[in-house]
Amino acid sequence: MKPVSTKTDSASVKSATSKTSKTEVGRDYEARAADFLIARGYRVLDLNYHVHRVGEVDLIMERGLELVFVEVKRRASSQFGGAAVSITPAKQRKLRSAAAAYLSQHGHLSQHFCRFDAVLFDGDQSPQWIKGAF
Repeated sequence: MKPVSTKTDSASVKSATSKTSKTEVGRDYEARAADFLIARGYRVLDLNYHVHRVGEVDLIMERGLELVFVEVKRRASSQFGGAAVSITPAKQRKLRSAAAAYLSQHGHLSQHFCRFDAVLFDGDQSPQWIKGAF
C-alpha cells in the first residue's frame, strides 16, 4: 500500500486558518479604530459596508454633520512602507465608489460634509489618524 501524502491537506488547513486569522486580525483592528474614533466623539453608522464588484468601506462614522468614510490599515512593520502605502489610487477609487453607493442609499445624509480618513496601525505603535487622507 502506497503512503498517502498529507501535504495538500495540511496546506489547505493552514491556508484556511491563515485566512481566518487574517480576517480576525483585520476585524480586531477595525474595532480598535472604531473605539479610537468613538472616544473622539464619532458615532458608528456602519461597519464593513460592502458594494458588490466595487469594494468595502471599513467604517462609516458620523459626528454632527460630518460623515466620515474610514479605511483601516495595519502593517506588522513599516519595512515595506507602512500601512499608508497600501491605500493605493485604485483603492481610493473603490472607496469613493462605495461611498457614493452608500450616499445614494441613505439620502437623509445628503446634507452632511463627507470626508475620507485613514486610521493606520504600524507595528505596535499607537494608531495614526489621517483626516482627509484623500
